Amino acid sequence: MNFKKSLFVLISAASVTVFSCKSTAQKTAAIKESKKEVISIIDKVNNHWQETHPEYGNAFWHVSAYHTGNMEAYKVTQNKKYLDYSLAWAEKNQWMGAKSNDKSEWKYNYGETDKHVLFGDWQICFQTYIDLYNFTGKKDPHKIARAREVMEYEMSTEANDYWWWVDGLYMVMPVMTKLYKETGNEMYLEKLHSYLTYANGIMYDNEAKLYYRDAKYIYPKHKSANGKKDFWARGDGWIFAGYAKIIQDLPKSAKHRAEYISRFKDMAKSLAEAQQTEGYWTRSILDPEHAPGPETSGTAFFTYGFLWGINNGILDKKTYLPVVEKSWNYLTKFALQEDGTVGYIQPIGEKAIPGQVVDKNSTADFGVGAFLLAASEMSRFVK
Repeated sequence: MNFKKSLFVLISAASVTVFSCKSTAQKTAAIKESKKEVISIIDKVNNHWQETHPEYGNAFWHVSAYHTGNMEAYKVTQNKKYLDYSLAWAEKNQWMGAKSNDKSEWKYNYGETDKHVLFGDWQICFQTYIDLYNFTGKKDPHKIARAREVMEYEMSTEANDYWWWVDGLYMVMPVMTKLYKETGNEMYLEKLHSYLTYANGIMYDNEAKLYYRDAKYIYPKHKSANGKKDFWARGDGWIFAGYAKIIQDLPKSAKHRAEYISRFKDMAKSLAEAQQTEGYWTRSILDPEHAPGPETSGTAFFTYGFLWGINNGILDKKTYLPVVEKSWNYLTKFALQEDGTVGYIQPIGEKAIPGQVVDKNSTADFGVGAFLLAASEMSRFVK
């Protein structure tokens, strides 16, 4: 073992040991915060993020994912500052994702250019635009015009393979249910099911009840460090939170609602069994040794999903509240730093990477968004 690798192993071990020592007294603690105290946590995190990020950024996935959390924070706090921050961001980006107007060049493979209009990472912004359309007084059709143009064009095509990576399910499924609520157009729900059926066929593992990140990671073609199935925590966090978001938007009579609830409940059971004693989920969910130590983005998305399920009577409170108690303690007592920084967020990527350093200084917009989702749902749970 070379010096650099030896040093990393020592640092990683020390980090995990410090976490274990710090959390031992906390990991069995019940949720003690009042609603007012949870709102205070939301304000601490969100004010810090917005004050340290005065530039609004583009409409690509990672910035947009923050705004999905910011919108939930606004709903529970009614803090106009949060609304104004997302409104200024939307206006900067002209209420658009990728900006090409030439439909003949629109693409949905991976891409960060204005031609990639049909790529889900450029569509998540529509979730917040739709929320702003509803939250800012008189409904201005301009705010959702591009969302409707893009999604209605997409639905007019014969393709059903738009969602070929698991992140995309969080990015776009809620766009379709939100637009269904605004338009009453059943095609949004029909196409959502068609696209999701395709995604399930290439990424869902019926035995583990979890999702691979994409087709590259399917077992046994790909294995974790210890030869196990490799399910990436943030990837499954995206879809678990995505199911919570679409189920809440669907009418009780929706054709596929029971199917989505069943999948959500199956995932909840698998995720609960894989939670670490300290409350977090490791980056490779079923192989903690693959990339050991805490990770916040996946943990926050899972916490949001569990809380939403409990709050809405879909997940059994007696069974799943202990899961939330441990993950909430991790998020607020370890991941959250004194100045409001949310740490231990794995950087942008698509897999659990052995040897990658994730520490208290590892923060990111999408992870803060996930934290805000979880905290907002917690504020609905406590008194």
